[in-house]
Amino acid sequence: MMSRIASFMLAALLVLAHTLALAQGYPNKSVKIIVPFPPGGGTDIGTRIIAQKLSEAWGQPVLVENRGGAAGIVGTEATAKSAPDGYTIMMGNIGTHAINVSLYKKLPYDPVKDFAPISHVAGLPLFVLVHPSVKVTSIKELIALAKSQPGKLDYSSSGSGGSMHVAAELFKGMTGTHMVHIPYKGGGPAVADLLAGQVPVSFATVLETLPHVKSGRLRALAVTSANRSLAWPSVPTVAESGVPGYESISWLALFAPAGTPKDIINKISTEVVRIINLPDVKERLLLQGAEPIGSTPEQLAAVLANDIAKYAKVMKAAGVQPE
Repeated sequence: MMSRIASFMLAALLVLAHTLALAQGYPNKSVKIIVPFPPGGGTDIGTRIIAQKLSEAWGQPVLVENRGGAAGIVGTEATAKSAPDGYTIMMGNIGTHAINVSLYKKLPYDPVKDFAPISHVAGLPLFVLVHPSVKVTSIKELIALAKSQPGKLDYSSSGSGGSMHVAAELFKGMTGTHMVHIPYKGGGPAVADLLAGQVPVSFATVLETLPHVKSGRLRALAVTSANRSLAWPSVPTVAESGVPGYESISWLALFAPAGTPKDIINKISTEVVRIINLPDVKERLLLQGAEPIGSTPEQLAAVLANDIAKYAKVMKAAGVQPE
């Protein structure tokens, strides 16, 4: 019996020693961050800011790989199936990890069981946007236009179940309007067609659209957060524009495949929090409409659990059915 106990303890010590050695030597080669959306969207922009700083801190390339498709499912599933060694992680968002689980009956990953939370990176308020050709300048005018043309006003989104889609559906439900959903394969393409005038309306992150609002190529009617955006405080919230109680924002968060050693998770998380609190990074994120957060893995896990429950109710109330 003593021999078995000694053997078990030795094995446990060897595993611990191996894990510590991995963490101490991490990273000793390039690290890949999967973005499950095309280039140009809010998730992609925020990821590249963090990746650049991680590369500088670690002295190793931190590469961003865009693997868009199916509302983020393609890249998210690829991450879940990657080796749990810290060399493939992903920048998830509220769609990939809190909404898709309610949208798809046969989601090929479990947002909780298949991932190890790393850090809650940033909050992403959305603008309610129209192309300048649309003759409305306020939320009240948009509601009036949509009600006068039920089913004829289109809006673009990053895909079914994404933050853009859910924000718009929540708006429709709370205002009694009927606009037609036009899904794209990512926020970048959705905004591109809004800029081109192919669709008249969109709910898109401040992060990816603020430059176009500043230039006058898009008109921001309101912001979807509870408070005005620090990046563009002249734009009112949806709630103060005549839809009391409305709030819907996205977020960015880093995840690793489940089973990634805890010491590596903590090492990445600590470095990411340090980076997010750098004055130049805070400034870059805020100027682009992202609200820097930074958190422990445990804090991110709590946010994830809360939002999975919250958006399941939102989806049901909005009448969005699982596919």
